[in-house]
Amino acid sequence: MHITLTELRYLIALDKERHFGRAAKRAFVSQPTLSVAVKKLEGELGVTVFERNRGEARVTPIGRRIIEQAYRVLGEVSALEAVAEQGRDELAGPLRLGVIYTVGPYLLPHLIPALREATPDMPLIIEENFTGTLTQQLRNNELDAVIIAMPYDVAGLSTWALYDESFVVVMPQKHPWTARESIDANDLADEDLLLLGPGHCFRDQVLSLCDDCRDRERERQPQAGSSLETIRHMVASGLGVTVLPRSSIPGLSEESRLLETRPFSGDTPTRRIAVAWRKSFPRPRAINSLRKAIMQCDPSGVTLLPEESAENIDEEAFVEL
Repeated sequence: MHITLTELRYLIALDKERHFGRAAKRAFVSQPTLSVAVKKLEGELGVTVFERNRGEARVTPIGRRIIEQAYRVLGEVSALEAVAEQGRDELAGPLRLGVIYTVGPYLLPHLIPALREATPDMPLIIEENFTGTLTQQLRNNELDAVIIAMPYDVAGLSTWALYDESFVVVMPQKHPWTARESIDANDLADEDLLLLGPGHCFRDQVLSLCDDCRDRERERQPQAGSSLETIRHMVASGLGVTVLPRSSIPGLSEESRLLETRPFSGDTPTRRIAVAWRKSFPRPRAINSLRKAIMQCDPSGVTLLPEESAENIDEEAFVEL
């Protein structure tokens, strides 16, 4: 049996696209080249990995197991290449960074210049997505590190806390709550609360702020936005109120005159943002540099955490640069 890494890459491209034409474009080859390679691989294995129907591809049960193994094989090959790169310079070459949707737009504009200055030979390849998707990509070695919200406990991954961020209530300018100095979280259940769609961890964090919010959410099926910016636009138009992380508030556009913000009464709800990476990742200095750059950003409304907040860290690997 002779299976090449190229064939495995074609297999994964087809798994992602589920269509031979799109998979060929993803792999930068012609469709016949990819089709012949996948057919040859199936012949070598003696099983059908994909069912075919007019260019579309559907993974068979045994094919799913084979593809999962292909991810692991290519992950180990990438680790091998990274080990060799480590012998040259850990801060040379791209860093594949995943960021959750509710952090990326507010952190990245600060992070990119800081990291560019500190590590000019380590550009970022950025993927914004849901926590679950980013986690799978990280475990499949498609990403090197991800920035996510805690709690986050995944086997085989290390985490390093970055900063805590408070939440604020956002409302239309003429909303009755503008007469208040602060908002009781339990009052959210009585309003038209605008939320992100299912899959966003920030949605769940907001719903956990009051006992009745989740029950009312099931009854009302509230308006859902695809991003924090979309929700903010809907609030400005007078559709309801929302809760946003503090870092998303500064630098609002002209519509900011249509919005008011208030803090929560009592203990301010917060979220903790952290960076996570595979314990086997062979470029610890790259993670260290990423964290240091974030510490220099100081996004508005956040509390940076001391270095002791590291969890599951190989301390000897994280030397001072």
